[in-house]
Amino acid sequence: MQEFAPSLTSAALVTALRAAGCVFAEDEAELLLSTAPDPAGLAAMLERRVAGLPLEHVLGWAEFCGRRISVDPGVFVPRRRTEFLVRQAAALAPDRAVVVDLCCGTGALGTVLASSLREAELHAADVEPAAVRCARRNVGDRGTVYQGDLFAPLPRSLRGRVDVLLANVPYVPTGDVGLLPAEARVHEPRVALDGGGDGLDVMRRVAAEAADWLLPGGSLLVETSERQAARAEEVVGSGGLTARVAVSEELYATVVIGTRPPR
Repeated sequence: MQEFAPSLTSAALVTALRAAGCVFAEDEAELLLSTAPDPAGLAAMLERRVAGLPLEHVLGWAEFCGRRISVDPGVFVPRRRTEFLVRQAAALAPDRAVVVDLCCGTGALGTVLASSLREAELHAADVEPAAVRCARRNVGDRGTVYQGDLFAPLPRSLRGRVDVLLANVPYVPTGDVGLLPAEARVHEPRVALDGGGDGLDVMRRVAAEAADWLLPGGSLLVETSERQAARAEEVVGSGGLTARVAVSEELYATVVIGTRPPR
């Protein structure tokens, strides 16, 4: 195990991080210095980062839509590109909205969206116990977080009432999971990454039920990759929703939006 000095300078941090292959060593050093509780804590954080843990797991938080979201070890880290999905959702949501966040992970999407609305009834769910514990801290008193598979743990009373359904489902094809960076492949739960043979298996399950939960005019939003966009649009449309694709070139983000037709 590598040993670090009890009192680390910024330059020493940068040197160690660069040697470990961290591309943005200066930025990471600044974050470690500002987050560490004391020199011993800083040394321990640097050791974990050099060992390959995602920076967000080392810090205990990730910045998402300008907010600090708590991130526990073993929990999927919210990606900056997913901010585009939240912005699209905010543009569609009424001021007083019923919001559901499936595959919620840290609960970042639902937390940020609910905070942007005048009044929101927020429900979030994830199958991973560690994610549920983390999401409950982030959601706090803004809503309720359930443990279970997709729609299964949600109250039946939500059927036909949901204005915005966020579903940041896994969409990496099974055969490509091994090609992911080690930070994701080793330190994030496979269930949050693996989308099945073509990457769209979980999306199919969500799309098949979404119309039953959305109110007329309500929308489902899912993230996908550029190369999967056309097929993902078909998947969402097959569930009886009017589907379209939104793209952010700035964030390299692709989102499929499916709206339940008005009565």
